[in-house]
Parts: sequence; C-alpha cells; structure tokens
Amino acid sequence: MKLKGEKLLRQLTQAHAVPGYEGEVREIFCKQLEGAGKFSTDRNGSVLCTLPGKGPRVLLAGHMDEVGFRVQSITATGFLKLVPLGGWWTHTLMAQRLQVKTSGGRKIMGVVSSKPPHFLSEAERKQVMSLENMFLDLGATSREEVLGWGVRVGDPVAPLTDFAALEHQGRFLAKAFDNRVGMGGTIEAGNKLAAAKCSNTVLLAGTVQEEVGLRGAQTLAAMAKPDVAVILEGTPADDTPGFTLDTSQGIMGRGVQIRMHDPSAIMNPKLAELAIDTAEKEKIPYQVAVRAGGGTDAGRLHLAGEGVPCVVLGVPARYIHSHQSMIELADYQATVKLATALVKRLTAAEVKKLTKYL
Repeated sequence: MKLKGEKLLRQLTQAHAVPGYEGEVREIFCKQLEGAGKFSTDRNGSVLCTLPGKGPRVLLAGHMDEVGFRVQSITATGFLKLVPLGGWWTHTLMAQRLQVKTSGGRKIMGVVSSKPPHFLSEAERKQVMSLENMFLDLGATSREEVLGWGVRVGDPVAPLTDFAALEHQGRFLAKAFDNRVGMGGTIEAGNKLAAAKCSNTVLLAGTVQEEVGLRGAQTLAAMAKPDVAVILEGTPADDTPGFTLDTSQGIMGRGVQIRMHDPSAIMNPKLAELAIDTAEKEKIPYQVAVRAGGGTDAGRLHLAGEGVPCVVLGVPARYIHSHQSMIELADYQATVKLATALVKRLTAAEVKKLTKYL
C-alpha cells in the first residue's frame, strides 16, 4: 500500500535511523517506491531508485538519518554513557526518553539524566549541562544485566517520541522531521513522477550520514552521476518568539522554502530562479531563504565531478534536532508539489542552460 501525507510521515518519523544505521528508513523507501524503478546502493548505504527514462539525470534526494547517539560505555552499575551523532543542544536532553537498538533488533527504552540539581552548587545549576555529565538510565542494576539484554558498546540510540496531531488542524509533533519530511517528499514526488512521462532520467535517493558531515551525499553522487540535483529538507523555522517576523524566511504555513544560500553551498542561481518561476506558475505558496548558518547535502553534491547545479526545497520545521519538532502538513504538500513540477521542467534544454557560462 502506497502511503501519503500524514500516514507516510508517521511511519517515517517512528523509524529508528541515526547516522550509520539508516536501515529502517531505507526499507520504507524501497517498499513505498516498489515498482517505480531499479534500486541500488552505494557502499555506505545510500539508496538510489532509477526511473526508466532518457535525457539528463535529475536527482531528487533527501537524507535518511536523524540526530542521535551511540553507546560509548556501560558503567559497572548499568548506566550508559553516550557520544552524539549530529548536533545536539544539551538543554533539550534532560529527562527525555531514548531508545537503544541492539544488533539483534531489540529496542530498549531509557531516560537521560545527570546528578540531581539538589546536589549541584549554585554555579553548576546556572551552567548548561554537558553530555559528558549525563547518562542514559535503562533501569538496570548492573553492567551484566545490560549486556544480558543484548546492549553493546557502539549500539545506535535514537529519541523515543510519539507522532501526534496538534489541536490546530494539519500541524503535527514528532521527532526527526529533519529529515523525514525530505524522505516522504522524495517518495511521494517519486511515485507521481513514475506515473508521468518525463523527458529526463529521474533519480530518487535517500542519503546516509548527512547529520555528521554530509557524508552519504558524496558517495551517492559518485554512483548516481547526476546532471542536476533537487534536495528536500526539513529546514529550521524562524517564526517563534525571539525572531522578527518581517525578516523571517521559514514560517510555518507559508509554503515551501526555496533555499538559495547557506554556508555549505551557493545554489545554482538559474535553478533557484526556475524553482521560483515554477512555484509561481503552479500557484504553489513559497518563501525564499538566504541562510547564514546550517548546511545540507547540496554542500557535497554541488562539488561532485565537474559540478552539479543544486537547489534545496524545505519544509519549515520548528525545534529540529530535539525530541519534538513541528510542521504544517500544507507546507509539506507544497514541497511535494513543487519538487514534482520542477523535476518535470528539467528537460535537456533547461539543464543545459543551468551551466552555460560562455
């Protein structure tokens, strides 16, 4: 059964898939695109679905991983010490549930804690607690008990959070909207493109290890050899208290974000303008972003080979890189619609224009 919208996002966000351990999302990707094209992977685990076609190789991609942890050590009394996979602001971690996934596939819940505030000095209470001073409590009594459950040093650890609908219709809370909205968008747009007649070769992909340095994008590009790339992301919203809304570029409910710039990549200007023109012609709500921080898989993809024109389409998401992120479904749907329409417009003639400098 091909899932869409809320049902697909629910399944994707509930997957346990931190950098290097993206198998659960890869499985959903392959199942939901079954019959659309030919599947392959690079040697790091990034997955590619190549649709039948001729003409320029147009890549539509999202990253499969979410921020998480690995087990660094197990104390004699059964507590786990962790190392981060991706960027965590430790303010968000205390008293949150995490889930360890063993090599046998068993998932074991625990809670993040530290020395109680009752035993901290006044100065210590005012500081941001470091991860080194935190631990994961599985409720065990000894290292031997933890080992008996199958937990080992190096096991992946992900946030444990329910997918939930908010009172405002169409808004949802879940972990990992960065970047399960990108993976959902790639799947939904991919199925639409598979049913259409495209004058190009469409490449659908899920990359690994984006959260630890855009690593999967580099090896995927070597395998896929795209002529142009459209990257789908869960981008940080900037519409909450503390921001000036008249300069905000990632507002929930305002549509798909077309990112033109961030420290990892200057997007191909002609491709960005084509995305804007497509959104206007298709009457898709959009907002344009030039970011001073952050980065996406475009950072590696645009440097592949002799260069790959890239643009990033994002779903504004509040509170990413935490246990609870928030999106509006209409923004996600606008992203899917724009991605589908933009890929269709990337004919041989249009792709050639993107890199015509002389």
